[in-house]
Amino acid sequence: MTTLSMFMAENVLQEENIKHVASKRFINPETKKPMEWEIKAIDSQRDEELRKACTKRLEIPGRKGQFTKETDFDKYTGMLAVECTVFPNLNDASLQNSYGVMGADALLKKMLLPGEYAAYLEKIQEINGFNQSFEDKVEEAKN
Repeated sequence: MTTLSMFMAENVLQEENIKHVASKRFINPETKKPMEWEIKAIDSQRDEELRKACTKRLEIPGRKGQFTKETDFDKYTGMLAVECTVFPNLNDASLQNSYGVMGADALLKKMLLPGEYAAYLEKIQEINGFNQSFEDKVEEAKN
């Protein structure tokens, strides 16, 4: 196998979905244990699309015709969490109706307490590689 062929899509290790308990308040009636949510990582292209959807151009005061970009990071992290959540299906209309909300992002925020939501966003960022330092990545690559 050539060195370049190791970078071919078919040779890349696929990220597996992970199970995570986002809240201890959702109990499986059969096992009496907290329900596990299923989370997936996304690729950089989809991440860029989400960032662009959360970015707006603002005119610089006093500088006609000059603009700056501003990203709404709260909106971005919410959209990222929705995009990465496989189970429960946050787009399910009956689930949204049960909480009296419309939209997956609104549902997620309604389902989780503030601390749970913050921890969930942290987990989402972790599985997408946002919390690894360069040194961590080098160490992981060595193993």
